[in-house]
Amino acid sequence: MTRWGPRTAWARAAGDLALWAVLAGAGVHAYRQQADPAPVLTVVLPLLVLAAVVPGSRKRPGTAVFVANALVALGLAHTTPVASPYLAALAAMAYLLGSRREAGPGPLALFGACAVLDLAVCAVLDVDVVYWFYTLSMVPVTLVLPWLAGRYRRARRDLVRGGWQRARSLEQRQRFVAERAGLRERARIAADMHDSLGHELSLIALRAGALELSPTLTGQDREDLAALRNAVADAVGHLRDTIGVLRAGPAGADDAEAAGRKTAPASSVPSSVSSSAESVEGLVRRIRESGVAVELHREGVAPALPPLVDRTLYRVVQESVTNAVKHAPGAAIRIAVTHRDGRTLVRVRNAAPATSPAGPPAGGGHGLTGLRERVRLIGGTLRTAPRDGGYELLATLPDLIAPPHPTPPTGPRSDPGGVASRHAEARRNAQRRFAVAAAVPAGFAALTLVCVAYLAQQLTACVLRPSDFASLRPGQERTEFARALPAQEFRFVPDEVKARPAPEGTVCAFYRSNGNLLDPVDVYRLCYAGSRLVAADTLPG
Repeated sequence: MTRWGPRTAWARAAGDLALWAVLAGAGVHAYRQQADPAPVLTVVLPLLVLAAVVPGSRKRPGTAVFVANALVALGLAHTTPVASPYLAALAAMAYLLGSRREAGPGPLALFGACAVLDLAVCAVLDVDVVYWFYTLSMVPVTLVLPWLAGRYRRARRDLVRGGWQRARSLEQRQRFVAERAGLRERARIAADMHDSLGHELSLIALRAGALELSPTLTGQDREDLAALRNAVADAVGHLRDTIGVLRAGPAGADDAEAAGRKTAPASSVPSSVSSSAESVEGLVRRIRESGVAVELHREGVAPALPPLVDRTLYRVVQESVTNAVKHAPGAAIRIAVTHRDGRTLVRVRNAAPATSPAGPPAGGGHGLTGLRERVRLIGGTLRTAPRDGGYELLATLPDLIAPPHPTPPTGPRSDPGGVASRHAEARRNAQRRFAVAAAVPAGFAALTLVCVAYLAQQLTACVLRPSDFASLRPGQERTEFARALPAQEFRFVPDEVKARPAPEGTVCAFYRSNGNLLDPVDVYRLCYAGSRLVAADTLPG
């Protein structure tokens, strides 16, 4: 069974059978109308061929067109050639060719092969001019017009299918944009929580630890402060887990740490900042009051920094001190802010820790990742490295924000996705198809006009004027009225007119009685015995 399934296969077989029955009915009807029928040539052989061609057109529509054209050409081999009834089969196969794809030679090459076959049959059988006209006009029209209709149907079907695919693609893209926006918002919230709440909790824990050493406290006060410090430490741990979940997004809490390392920070600078709009000096003062040995030095004239740069400077100092307190407890911290040449350099260095921290450093390293992204977005740079047993952070910030405008790459990477090239190629293909679709009918129309003009010339060049015919008398020599005769005889005399009895032993010439091209006209018959006129008859057209 075919890949379409039993029901579809039966439906296709029923469709093929119905088409074959229609084409066979046309052939049988034409056979019954013929005066001298040839059953094998006009019915039996064509119907057997069509029984194979119709189902075969699904896989080989080009071959089906060529075979149907051969059936049409076969009609010229009849003793009395007539217009083939299998033009309908040729039109049906041409339509199916246009509506179905097939690998192999193009349709124009196929039509050319059909034309060569038809003209070769006409030449071999030496048919009358009217059948040449039939071959050069009716057969090409029967090929081209249904083929164009099939192409239109296929193009419309492909357009509808492409539209649905485009809709599905847009729907998927919309979901992706929504998910990306959600992840971006998660990253923004995580960055704000880390920068503001995490820093404040760390300072609270640090201050509680410093108060435990106060000599004025009782044992109960120290126990309460220790419990407070542990509770704050637990809150910091819970906050870290929450930030990991936010950064991980749909990956889940179990993969928060790994996903957080891979998830990029927000693509735009977070709009929310710390609830306090304090300066760097105020931040350092609060940290120093918490018992941390920190120094701040400024060099150069501080310009009026844009709010975004000022907040970034604040975050750089805040994150650097928080990391130093976390990973090097008790170490001295030195902050140097230098304003020079339109840029602000922030250098934060901590000395080696007095005691090694127990266990690996806590946290997932998201703070520096987010900070580096924040600095990059305003056009700055950030570097970190160990220094003299401690750690150093160096950030360079612009005094004026001038976001870099990416220049389009040149060379072979100018269109990495190939979208523009595919669009241009599709446009060129559409233009070529349109040119072919317009040129083919126009060419056949021009050929048809030429054939019609030739036929009209043939029909008007054989007209014998009624007055000249009335002056003819049996017994005259041909030379006596030769000037009154047309330049050529009527070559397309109907068979029933030729079959009319003529005087025995004579040779007859036929002429049209007028130049009317649309209606039947009477035919003049002149019969000669040698060069002497024997009979001049008027036969109904």
